[in-house]
Amino acid sequence: MIRIASEDVGLAEPGALRFTLEAKAAFESLGQPEGDLAIYQAAVYLACAPKSNAVYLTEKRVKKLIRESGAMDVPLYLRNAPTKLMRELGYGKGYIYAHDDQVGAAQLDYLPAGLGQRNLYEPTEHGFEKRIKEVMDARTKLKRSRKD
Repeated sequence: MIRIASEDVGLAEPGALRFTLEAKAAFESLGQPEGDLAIYQAAVYLACAPKSNAVYLTEKRVKKLIRESGAMDVPLYLRNAPTKLMRELGYGKGYIYAHDDQVGAAQLDYLPAGLGQRNLYEPTEHGFEKRIKEVMDARTKLKRSRKD
C-alpha cells in the first residue's frame, strides 16, 4: 500500500503516503486483530483517493534526460560558496533567494545551461496536482512577463 500511495496516488493526494505509513505503524504497534482496522482504513483511503502517476513519469523523463545528456555542470549561481576560493570562482554569484521575491519564486534556471528550459514534471488535473499546476502556470506566466 505504501507503493500505491507513492506511485499510483502520488501528489494528487499527498497525505496518502503519510496515511499508509501511519497505518503500517499502527498495525505494527497493535498487531492483529486490532491493527487490521488501520490496514483496512488505508485500503479504503487509497481506493477512494484521486490518482496520479505524474511524479513516476517525471522520474522516467529525468533518468532518460540524464542518460542522453550525460554529466553536466550545475550552474555556478546554484553552487554553495562556503570558502573564499569558491566565492572568487563565482560560486553562488547571482543566486536569488526565493523567499526574498514578492511571490516566492526566484526567476532562475535550475537546469544546466545546455539543457535550456524544460518542464520535466507535468502535473495532472487530479486532486492536489490541479493546484500545483495552477501555481506552476502562474510562475511561468510571471517569468515571461519579467523577461519583457
